Amino acid sequence: MRETVQNFLKFLEVEKAYAENTIAAYRNDLTQFVDYIQVKVNQDWLAVDQEVIGQFIEYLKSQDYSSSTVARKVAAMKSFSRFLMAKGIIISDPTATLDSPKVKKRLPKAISIDEINRLLAVTGANNTPKAQRDSAIIELLYASGMRVTELVSLDVNDIDFGGGTVLVSTKTSRVKERLIPLNNDTLQTLQAYVEQGRPQLLRNQDDPAMFLNHRGQRLTRQGSWLIIKRYVAEVGIADNVTPHTLRHSFAAHKLSLGQSLQDIQKLLGHANISTTQVYTHLSKENAE
Repeated sequence: MRETVQNFLKFLEVEKAYAENTIAAYRNDLTQFVDYIQVKVNQDWLAVDQEVIGQFIEYLKSQDYSSSTVARKVAAMKSFSRFLMAKGIIISDPTATLDSPKVKKRLPKAISIDEINRLLAVTGANNTPKAQRDSAIIELLYASGMRVTELVSLDVNDIDFGGGTVLVSTKTSRVKERLIPLNNDTLQTLQAYVEQGRPQLLRNQDDPAMFLNHRGQRLTRQGSWLIIKRYVAEVGIADNVTPHTLRHSFAAHKLSLGQSLQDIQKLLGHANISTTQVYTHLSKENAE
């Protein structure tokens, strides 16, 4: 069973070009699923019927998972079942009539322009290599609206200082890449980091990574989150601020300044404009 799951994950990576984080979520959800059903059906996928899956969902609910987490796990099972059908491993899809739990949508949170300015001011307060890196990270996240996974995947040559743009992609699929224009202040901050701060963090001269940790390795998502958390505490922002909060703030503030929803959709890399529309309620309150 575990080998079949691994084959499915490889399919998502190679054929579907799913992001690393998405594949990791599928791995966690399906590993939990296999751990549960093996007790009931041993190693037989054909014995996994609607009753078994229903029992698993009831088990998830008994563990006090949120509705959104249960919905994600159900989606993983449905996708995996379609894969098993396509491979001829099962003859009917036990998840075909399965409804996902109703999920109460959480509205994205943004911080105010004043709070953004306080963050930018504290990161730009000194010129140590780490401070220059941190300033570049926060400015770039807010100026571009990119995802944190996209940020840590950046290479130095993805920044076009002459053209004033950053090339954003997941590195797993160039089909989804997009060019985002950057303002002059952000470009200057990035250039100062590349020319002064990054060389002092660099250990391997051939390493293309834009953002490096103290060991000279590519910065991780967790590392970037801790950086932002430290500065948020330093300036006294009460809200829980993550890299994604800066993405939300970018969208809300762009809307409040009159940029079209369609333009923001392209900048954020949203496939559907309905995803972008959730920011409209934030635009006025966060522009004050």
